[in-house]
Parts: sequence; structure tokens; C-alpha cells
Amino acid sequence: MTTPLWKRVIARVLEALLAIIFVSPLIWVVVSSFSPQKGSAQSEGWGIANYLTLFGYQEGLPKYLFNSVIVSLVAVVFSVVVCTLAGYSFSRFDYPGRNLGFMVTLSILMVPYASLLIPLMVWFKDIGLNDTLLGVGLVITLFQLPMSTFIMRNAFDAIPKDMEEAAMVDGCNSFQALLRILVPVVKPSMVTVGLLAFLEAWNNFMIPLYLSSSAKSTLPLAMVNMRQQTMGVIDYGATEAGVVVLLIPCAILFLALQKYYVKGFMAGAVKG
Repeated sequence: MTTPLWKRVIARVLEALLAIIFVSPLIWVVVSSFSPQKGSAQSEGWGIANYLTLFGYQEGLPKYLFNSVIVSLVAVVFSVVVCTLAGYSFSRFDYPGRNLGFMVTLSILMVPYASLLIPLMVWFKDIGLNDTLLGVGLVITLFQLPMSTFIMRNAFDAIPKDMEEAAMVDGCNSFQALLRILVPVVKPSMVTVGLLAFLEAWNNFMIPLYLSSSAKSTLPLAMVNMRQQTMGVIDYGATEAGVVVLLIPCAILFLALQKYYVKGFMAGAVKG
């Protein structure tokens, strides 16, 4: 049955309104980062003075971007590898404590991660990971485990076991079947896990605040420190420039990987 024209028009109008609601704050931030604002470097006329302020702040924008990239790479790599193996284990192998282990992994969601940061900071001092980019990335990975493991287990559950059983008949072991047969099939879910880990690591403020010094700060932490300028005046222009810099990689990755992201969340919705 064909949908009436007036219903299609109303649907398109509502979609346009929702798009405007979500996109307008982003456009406002981009425009504001170039516009003149009192108390900022771009006090008159339009220009890139706010970006120059951001570029030269303390350790410099390249240093903070480098720190953010390293933390994000650590979180993405560890999240994808660990959660893929964990999801495969919980989905395919039957061993004592499997369901309990899965529930314990999910229970991390119930723990406010801010309550764990001070104990982690003390422990990291003992093992030499305090004030390191690796340590920050590993902690972010820890809090990505529940949702990402859940996504990967559902993705493997949706794949018929006949596929890997046929590979084992041909001489593959479980690990070879995972790499050669299953990984290409669950690639959208792996992309989803990696994208979620990147977004969390790239934008995270609380974890670097506790575990990093100023030299190892990521860009979100540096932006918060930069907001408070002399005489208590907030530099909104430089802050908005920082938001734009933070936004660009997230927008590019999401637009580039959107189809995999949707497929990854849908994996496991229908088994067979």
C-alpha cells in the first residue's frame, strides 16, 4: 500500500526540523569561533585569532592533539581486540562460569567510574603507569568493555555455527576460524566498537584529569584549563575554536563509517 503524499510531506518536514535542531548548535560554534567576541583574541572583525590562541596555549595545540591521538589509538586497539576475543568466547565456548563472567563484565556499567579513578591512580603509581598516555588509554578501555563486549557477543550469536564448523573440517582451529571466517562477517560490529572507543577517548575529560599532568593533557583537558584566563574572564572564542578542532575528527569518522556503525548496532537483532 502506497503511503499518502501528505504523510510523506509531513515526515520530510519533521526530518528537516530535527536535522536543523541537531545541526544548528554545531554551525553556531563554527561561526562563533571566527566571529568577534569581547575578552577573546578576536575582539574585532572576523578572523582566526582564536585558533592562533589555541595553537600557542602552554604546551601547544600539536602536543595536545598528539596526546589525544595516542590515547584514542590505545583505546581503539585494545577495545577492538579484547572485546572481539571476549565476545567470541562468550558466544561460542561453553565452559564453567561463562555466564557469570559475562554478567561481571556487564556489571562494570553499574560502577560510577569516577569512584575508581583515585584507587586506579594509586595503583598506577605502583606499576609505573601513572601520568602516561598508555595508562589513560587502558582505563578508558576498561569502561568500554561492557557495552562493546555485549555488541560483539550479539554479533557472533547472529552467525550460524555451521560456518566455522566447515572451516574446522577443512583444518582450521578455533583461532584460525575466527580470523579467516568470522572476523570479516562481524567487521561492522568491530567498526562500531572502535568508533565508540574513539569517541569516548577523544572527548573524555575526567580520566585524563585524574591520571595526567599538564604535559600529558589531552585536548579536552587543555581546553578546560584554557577557559579561565586573566582576571576571571572566560575566553569563549578560544574555547569555541577548541570545540571545532575536537569536532572535526569525530564528524569525519562518523560520516565515513556510518553504514558500518548502523550495521554493527543491528547485528544480533535477528539471528539466523
